Amino acid sequence: MTVRIGLLGAGRIGRVHAGAIMATTGASLAAVADALPAAAEAIAGPAGVPVRSIEAIVHAADIDAVVITTPTDMHADLIEMAARAGKAIFCEKPIDLDVTRVRACLSIVAETRALLMVGFNRRFDPNFAEVRRRLDDGAIGDVEMISITSRDPAPPSTEYLTRSGGLFRDMTIHDFDMARFLLGEEPSAVTAMASVLVDPAIGGLGDVDSAAVTLRTASGRIAQISNSRRATYGYDQRIEVHCSGGLISAENVRATTVEVADADGYRRERLLDFFMTRYAQAYANEIAAFIAAVDTGGVASPSGADGLHALVLAEAARRSLAERRTVDVAEI
Repeated sequence: MTVRIGLLGAGRIGRVHAGAIMATTGASLAAVADALPAAAEAIAGPAGVPVRSIEAIVHAADIDAVVITTPTDMHADLIEMAARAGKAIFCEKPIDLDVTRVRACLSIVAETRALLMVGFNRRFDPNFAEVRRRLDDGAIGDVEMISITSRDPAPPSTEYLTRSGGLFRDMTIHDFDMARFLLGEEPSAVTAMASVLVDPAIGGLGDVDSAAVTLRTASGRIAQISNSRRATYGYDQRIEVHCSGGLISAENVRATTVEVADADGYRRERLLDFFMTRYAQAYANEIAAFIAAVDTGGVASPSGADGLHALVLAEAARRSLAERRTVDVAEI
């Protein structure tokens, strides 16, 4: 079976997913929609597929699934529309910025028995996935503490920040999902501290640009997350898992592994600077996993529930910061 996919949204991440769809065996890009016709045509033209409206794609008999990469405020509505139309759905995170709205959306997904996968691409990074595999093997015992470092090379544009939902719901949400992916237990308490250290303009928007978040599970396992909107040395993405029998870590990715040593010391390549380059394989792997789930009728993961859990943790972090206290996840 070839899974015929309609792309809803032809922006930067839409282009990445379009390329992954066309490169994956068993899938075909069937149509593209975007509010900007030129953006849709830039993908559809070279691919030799039509530009259609969102409604036409969602209700088309010749399309099996949709990939949603529109602005966040459209996600939940489009998920519900596609679910009612009997389409399988891949949606970029988050489903929505509001927990109540996400819960309502997921009730429609459950009612229609739609397949929904949420785009937490970092689970599909080969290095992070290998850490999870080795934890599952149990070779170094039980997870005790996790450290996640996630720092961007530079802040996004002001235009983006005004609609991003803030650091915790836009950036840290990936790290909340990664913590859940690795902990083996759901976090039950969240403590967050944050500041504006990079750009005062970010504070002027009511946001923060530097944060440290601690998650604790009921059994006492701990995850620590370090975020910054600025890392002058590149896109800093590392994880470390301390277990009862040892340590597992995944280091940063560089263009090459070449290291030069001379009288001035040791020099290595800079870190990769762009998230789409750093996670190129992860994006390809997640689309392949979605297509496999559609083709086989299997379970989609990360699921809508995973998207909800990560957003709940983000809301707990927001409340912790605002109220200067540890927040029980059950409050959200």
